[in-house]
Amino acid sequence: MPSPDAPLLRALRGERPETTPVWFMRQAGRSLPEYRELRVGTRMLDACLTPDLAAEITLQPVRRHGVDAGIFFSDIVVPLRLAGIDVEIQPGRGPVFADPVRSRADVDRVTSVDPADVAAAAEPVREAVRAVVSELDGSGTPLIGFAGAPFTLAAYLVEGGPSKEHLRARAMMHSDPDAWHALAGWLALVSRAFLSAQIEAGAAAVQLFDSWAGSLAPADFRAFVAPHSAAAVAGVDVPVIHFGVGTGPVLDDMRLGGVAAAVGVDWRVPLDEAARIVGAGTTLQGNIDPALLSAPWEVLAAHVRDVLRRGRAARAHIVNLGHGVPPETDPDALTRIVELVHAA
Repeated sequence: MPSPDAPLLRALRGERPETTPVWFMRQAGRSLPEYRELRVGTRMLDACLTPDLAAEITLQPVRRHGVDAGIFFSDIVVPLRLAGIDVEIQPGRGPVFADPVRSRADVDRVTSVDPADVAAAAEPVREAVRAVVSELDGSGTPLIGFAGAPFTLAAYLVEGGPSKEHLRARAMMHSDPDAWHALAGWLALVSRAFLSAQIEAGAAAVQLFDSWAGSLAPADFRAFVAPHSAAAVAGVDVPVIHFGVGTGPVLDDMRLGGVAAAVGVDWRVPLDEAARIVGAGTTLQGNIDPALLSAPWEVLAAHVRDVLRRGRAARAHIVNLGHGVPPETDPDALTRIVELVHAA
């Protein structure tokens, strides 16, 4: 297990380690040539559920960049696949579901699966996590577990695939709130089972990722989403990071009543402003603009220094991006960011 003195874990406890911790969402993936080589001929979900492959992909950016945490290589729809739902990730499009959830009957069909079955089917995930933790053991680098939040999972299920505005999902909240809460409540248990499998195998922290929360009005987020996100991490005995895209209007709600040790901030909200919103009891994570990863180094470096400066307003700060690493990113830019942050 990683040392409790690992910079990431100290920051999650609200301490200020001598070196500011840094890792990147989607650090394991398409920006790395070694990842692209390894993935040839293997579909995304198959890669996620092949233990030696998932472990190697998780470890690649830790070796290359020297980041302060690994993030388990997976996809938010993996627990749905484990629940027996017919889903495939189509290149260039994303997750696509053969049978979207549009009615109460559809909700009843999907939620008839016991979340305990998801936990039982997650042995490949446990095996991969154990392999990663075993290799990281000597360095003391912690592994972060990963799961999608109930709203984002529900949005994919209801829409049947990616969507810009998630109109059907938002409509279900109001047209059939009982069906919505039944679906989101079940998804919270599925996400928790997926996170628990990773924790059991050695993950030292977890991140709940809500890609589409920014499409919601604050009142809808509070009434229809936040309680289920809180349920997804209820009783989790490792620190929780909660991140969503476009969540500036609900940033304080992202604390989940204090359950989240850290709140991830996207590039839209300066960290000093975010610190005023969430208060003194929450660590902040973020928030380098992913678009600047392709800018000249002097521009990117100035931006990273500004993020570090603004992050001093929070109780503690974990440097990350304001979203995931774009696939066209030069990996050397990420390595240089880590070196800059560690030297600051």
